[in-house]
Amino acid sequence: MKNKIFFLVFLACFPLMLSAQRVVMIKIDGAINPVSASFVHNGIEKATKEKAVCLVIHLNTPGGLLQSTRTIVSDILTSPVPVVVYVSPSGSHAGSAGVFITLAAHVAAMAPGTNIGAAHPVNLVGKTDSVMNVKATNDAVAFIRSIAEKRKRNLEWSEDAVRNSLSITENEALNKKVIDYIAANENELLNQIDGRNVELGSGNVTLHTKGAKIQYVEMSASEKLLDFISNPDVAYVLLMLGMAGIYFELFNPGAVLPGVVGVISLILAFYAMNTLPVNYAGLMLIVFSLVLFLLEIKVVSHGVLAIGGVVSLFLGSVMLFKSSSSLDMIKISTGVVISVTVLSATFFLCVIVLGLRAQRLKTVTGINILLGQTGEALSLLNPQGQLQVNGEVWTAESTKGKINKGELVKVIKVKGLTLFVEPLGRTV
Repeated sequence: MKNKIFFLVFLACFPLMLSAQRVVMIKIDGAINPVSASFVHNGIEKATKEKAVCLVIHLNTPGGLLQSTRTIVSDILTSPVPVVVYVSPSGSHAGSAGVFITLAAHVAAMAPGTNIGAAHPVNLVGKTDSVMNVKATNDAVAFIRSIAEKRKRNLEWSEDAVRNSLSITENEALNKKVIDYIAANENELLNQIDGRNVELGSGNVTLHTKGAKIQYVEMSASEKLLDFISNPDVAYVLLMLGMAGIYFELFNPGAVLPGVVGVISLILAFYAMNTLPVNYAGLMLIVFSLVLFLLEIKVVSHGVLAIGGVVSLFLGSVMLFKSSSSLDMIKISTGVVISVTVLSATFFLCVIVLGLRAQRLKTVTGINILLGQTGEALSLLNPQGQLQVNGEVWTAESTKGKINKGELVKVIKVKGLTLFVEPLGRTV
């Protein structure tokens, strides 16, 4: 009798025990890069450590780096906990790399008003040649088919998404069995997937997510910073800011602030470029443009070097990032390139003009500063005598006859400690 009572109590409490389950949620909103790949990996580890029912990834991405995408897909396929990819909120898009990640999930869902697709390989500076394009496309097709087969999703659409850049809405994705659910919010999603069986490497498990406690995990401050500077536009701006700071410090030693800002910016830019596919020919053109701007100050080229610097800067900016794979969606926006090129060229040219003007200024130190100055004869100059210039008494010699005491004179030559002067024809 006691055993029956215990069993009935257990059955009554079992739903409450299930409701105490935990779900870990993370969010990827932006390009797929090494930082987001690391974030997903840490999220899976966190869900495993917390013994969560599953990991839910809120996804909104236009695409990203192929290597980072492969890393995320691999982590999801081998995850010891179920991974749910949820394309949300409304208006979000799982494009390019996002298609691969969504298809790789144990459970794929989308919010109303979202879309998925357009995973065709592209080249950042135009179309690739036919041979390379075929190779890239076939590689992407094989990659996405292997994922779709593993998760038993629509093979035909998956291949078309790569070959023909197809993009579909959430309703079409559900009808074509590309995704499993459409959910308006997190709670609705958890209610829908409750009781679903998923296959893990260790065997099949049943999701008990109804009423589960949600644990939100965000990127750390350092991860957010690294994710931000990994944006190609930000990396490019940091590079130009660093070069401008170093340039200004070299021509104004002791200013300190430009040098400090320049070095910090360059370090951050180099980190970002270490995670991005950098075209070193583009980087060399940007550095060469700086050299041309510097030479414009020293060499009389009538603006030829400055124009060459602007052209080199623009071409280097356009070429700075070049994908090692045509699946990578990494580029600098045209607006940023043009804006930064114009601002940088204006800045450097202004510095050059100011430098040239400074070179043409009269000497303001040394004895030559006396040339052209007006002085007063303290004694008769016949031809030598005493002269006062700028409050100082000098030995002077007249070049045009006698000069009486009190007359104003002009210094026309300096030799040793003797000033050669000529009368101005008036007195003090």
